[in-house]
Amino acid sequence: MTKIILVRHGHVEGIHPPRFRGREDLPLTERGKAEALAVARRISERWRPACVYTSPLSRCVLTGAAIASACKVQSQSIEELNDIDYGSWKMKTFAEMQATQGELYASWFATPHLVRFPGGDSLQELASRAADALRIGLERHPNQTVVMVAHDAVNRALLVQLADLPLSSYWRLVQEPCCINEIDIAANRIQVRSINDTSHLDGLAPLKST
Repeated sequence: MTKIILVRHGHVEGIHPPRFRGREDLPLTERGKAEALAVARRISERWRPACVYTSPLSRCVLTGAAIASACKVQSQSIEELNDIDYGSWKMKTFAEMQATQGELYASWFATPHLVRFPGGDSLQELASRAADALRIGLERHPNQTVVMVAHDAVNRALLVQLADLPLSSYWRLVQEPCCINEIDIAANRIQVRSINDTSHLDGLAPLKST
């Protein structure tokens, strides 16, 4: 059995109020750095991962580096974990896109599996890349524990597949910064043991709304 510990990166600007961040290479905020240290402590205390794989974007690389350091393993970035490409919507606010492209904006939240972003990805393309990332972990580290640090969109796309849900269920799953998802994968079964666990962040000061 291979155990996948799927983590979202720490807090960045553009989460609240929300923007279509995607492949914009945003740094961790101070809050994000504190979250990365907290999730690193939790993982190092509970599991013994063989390695850490991350998205190539710095918010995931830095979160993964904290985990790898705490667990005394190597961290490697792979393109397959890169965030969704929002194309011309990248770094636009939700309010902007609702006002200027209201029909497509509404479709993204109602029928995400039918949307392609102008100049960017469809959800099917994201799901395919995420599945490739999972295969890398399973093929390289059979019967070990693998940490993967990715993005809200990537994690949702992976989890709907692992839970045998349709892509239309994308919005039913929540992924908070530095959450942990635990999945066991064997030859004849997949067990999703936890989703969006953030109990290790309880000791951090509440994030101020802006």
